[in-house]
Amino acid sequence: MKKGSLIENLPVTQIAAEGKGIARHEGMVVFIDDAVPGDVADVRIVEKRSDYATGKLLQLKQPAPERTAPFCSHFGTCGGCKWQYLQYPQQAAYKQQITEEALKRVGKLHIEQINPIITPQLTQYYRNKMEFTFSARRWLLQHEAESEQKHLDRRALGFHVKGMYDRVVNLTHCYLQENPSNQIRNEVYQYCTENNLPFYDIKTRSGYLRNLLIRTSTLGQLMVVFAFAFDKPEWHNPLLEFTLKRFPQITALQYAINGKRNDMWYDLDIVTYAGNNHITEQLGHCRYKIGAKSFFQTNSHQALKLYGIIEEMAQLNGSQTLYDLYTGTGSIGLFLARNCKQVVGIEEVDAAIEDARYNAQLNGIENAFFYTGDVRKILTPDFARLHGQPDVLITDPPRAGMHPDVVKEILHLAPPRVVYVSCNPVTQARDLQLMAHQYHIRRIQPIDMFPHTYHIENVALLELMR
Repeated sequence: MKKGSLIENLPVTQIAAEGKGIARHEGMVVFIDDAVPGDVADVRIVEKRSDYATGKLLQLKQPAPERTAPFCSHFGTCGGCKWQYLQYPQQAAYKQQITEEALKRVGKLHIEQINPIITPQLTQYYRNKMEFTFSARRWLLQHEAESEQKHLDRRALGFHVKGMYDRVVNLTHCYLQENPSNQIRNEVYQYCTENNLPFYDIKTRSGYLRNLLIRTSTLGQLMVVFAFAFDKPEWHNPLLEFTLKRFPQITALQYAINGKRNDMWYDLDIVTYAGNNHITEQLGHCRYKIGAKSFFQTNSHQALKLYGIIEEMAQLNGSQTLYDLYTGTGSIGLFLARNCKQVVGIEEVDAAIEDARYNAQLNGIENAFFYTGDVRKILTPDFARLHGQPDVLITDPPRAGMHPDVVKEILHLAPPRVVYVSCNPVTQARDLQLMAHQYHIRRIQPIDMFPHTYHIENVALLELMR
């Protein structure tokens, strides 16, 4: 087997992290995108390493019985949902399996209890935040690409094609966020094309319209934010007025000027054109201010379940000091604050800490304290002496997991109870392995926050060995 080899009738037998199918050929593991156990397919080898290969699915000869027809017309080119071709119960089963395999294979851990994955009531229209891209390089449909027509409209407002930074699928309907999201995007697109506003070209760095951000809350509030390449009020003012007139339910209408190469919002100045500079979300007993740049769980309904799991695992009685590492906007720590002596949160993003402090005031919480900086550098013995030893520690790191120095300091502080929240079971398993000589891993609870994707949230309860 070598790069370029065609393997016919290759059976797929397992599922891997990142949702790849696993097959074996000539004693070697082959990872295949868009393949699932039970498939038999013709596969082209696109990469060959010493211990594994990567294949591209060319033709599905025999589909797995759990496959189903995708419900979205954009599926396959759009880089949004990845698993629409799987019946949802099978998606959940694979997420459970991926979690368990990571803990056992990567972490080599003994787990006392692995609970069944918690699935959502909503598997469509579950996101509270969507970001769409304007592009002058629309992804052409097959019949358009094969057409001899020279003057095709290449303007698009939607999602990037998977793996292509310069191509965007023009969406007509998206099943990730409830209306009026689709209506706003479609009517904005129609207005911009009819008025010949220049769509941005990422390759030539020309054009005007860059991004459209839509945020909703369960309280019925609605935020719409545009990003423009440069400041041109004679263009953006009529667009903003049109948007506000067509959708008077908007409670926060904003824009930003982005002259950078990338589309990141977090270093941009946000200008409020109409309404408030934020929306408000409520999870249980807590309210949260959410701005255009705020970090917040994008599935509010499942976030409430997640926070309930964390609260149950933490077993707070009102007398403990709770550390909340990678606190973001403080949403977990504030949710738990009513049952703590004090909450101590650490986060390196200044804007997130500002939101956390605002949210503490919003909820009348006076026992939560937030500190800005790299967790690795802030979490030290001196910090603990100043703020109190943690009785319970919550950690919710990014996908890369915790830095080894952070793990080392947690082991040094030795809080009696640790709740580890992860969006990547593989790096979580690696970190848990480093802690397993000092902590019992009592319970594992996966939760599905993102149906039709392979992403998994997983919560682990650790108790200090006596």
